[in-house]
Amino acid sequence: MRDASQFPRFSDAEMADRHQRVATLMEEQKLDALLFFGAGQFSTDVYWLTDWPGGRETYILFQAGAEPLVITQLYNHVPMARVLSVIEDLRWAGANTAATMSAILGERGLSGKKVGMVGSIPYRHYLRFTEDYPDTGFSDTSGVFRMMRTIKRPEEIARLKKASDLTDQSIAAVAEGLRVGMREDEIPYLIEPVYLKAGGTAGIHFMTAMPMDDPHFPVPAQFHSNRKLQQGDCLITEISGAYWGYSGQIHRTFSLGEPTDAWKKLHDVAVEGYLAIEETLKDGATTADIEEAAEIIHRRGYSIYDDLLHGVNQTPPIIQTRTTKRHENPDIIFRENMAITIQPNVITPDEKMGLQFGETVVVTKTGCERLNAYPREWVVCTG
Repeated sequence: MRDASQFPRFSDAEMADRHQRVATLMEEQKLDALLFFGAGQFSTDVYWLTDWPGGRETYILFQAGAEPLVITQLYNHVPMARVLSVIEDLRWAGANTAATMSAILGERGLSGKKVGMVGSIPYRHYLRFTEDYPDTGFSDTSGVFRMMRTIKRPEEIARLKKASDLTDQSIAAVAEGLRVGMREDEIPYLIEPVYLKAGGTAGIHFMTAMPMDDPHFPVPAQFHSNRKLQQGDCLITEISGAYWGYSGQIHRTFSLGEPTDAWKKLHDVAVEGYLAIEETLKDGATTADIEEAAEIIHRRGYSIYDDLLHGVNQTPPIIQTRTTKRHENPDIIFRENMAITIQPNVITPDEKMGLQFGETVVVTKTGCERLNAYPREWVVCTG
């Protein structure tokens, strides 16, 4: 018999705590209900609220004084959802998801009430809700909800440690298996079996291979070429292993042969920038503090291309250096048990040469706790 105990699970106490946090948020925001939307497997809000990874498109309704409910597509996803979801009232979303959800809002007496909305709700769905209930006060509550979620509980941190261990193993597999003559698009074959054997999934594996004496690309690439690796190449990476909704992330550079002086210098600055950020990051530090610490990269004559750091699974805060800032985010205060990926992607001014160095940490009262154990070094491969 297929039952929930055969899958990785969060405790009853953990799930009850999450639901209580939602209830508290509704009280603080003076809302009668919160409507969540997610689509795709491991849709993070859906998974966080139900302990079920999610389906094609899903709504979850929390309402003061009532039991929560879930509606989801597709019809054949419902049996598995009922096995895993801790929210017992779980239904097929019907032939028209928006119509079904709109009818439920009416049945639940939410016409004329205040309903917060979380997630990328499709525009046509939103129109249906507002047309059916013009007196209902719909408001976007995504930001405040996701900032609440940035503080991780012990069970979430344990899941992140598992994912980070798988990510470390994937880096070790690349170090062992990288060979002259291998195509760039073969490298994922070294990485993904590590996760699959442990019951996990691949997050991302962005990578760029290029000759060290003829660099041409500043960031790890999202798509891999069929170019064959050569002696004297380097491989820049951004790799994430995932375990049931939680991803680790690590950034290391590999080479077939010893790194050149120019690449050594670039790597040294990336490590220096990383350590300056890590030494600044603690409970009470601000994103402005981190931006200031990272200016060391610019003082060394380099810049960055990718984000400087972000919360795990690409959650807030997401920032660049003060010099390269391209988002208009308010200053955020880091708090204990936030999980952060520090990832300075140091590049030359002409944007032809770059690498990324970093990993995932948990913010503590006095600093950071490492989640990755892989050595903080340039990796020379002998293949």
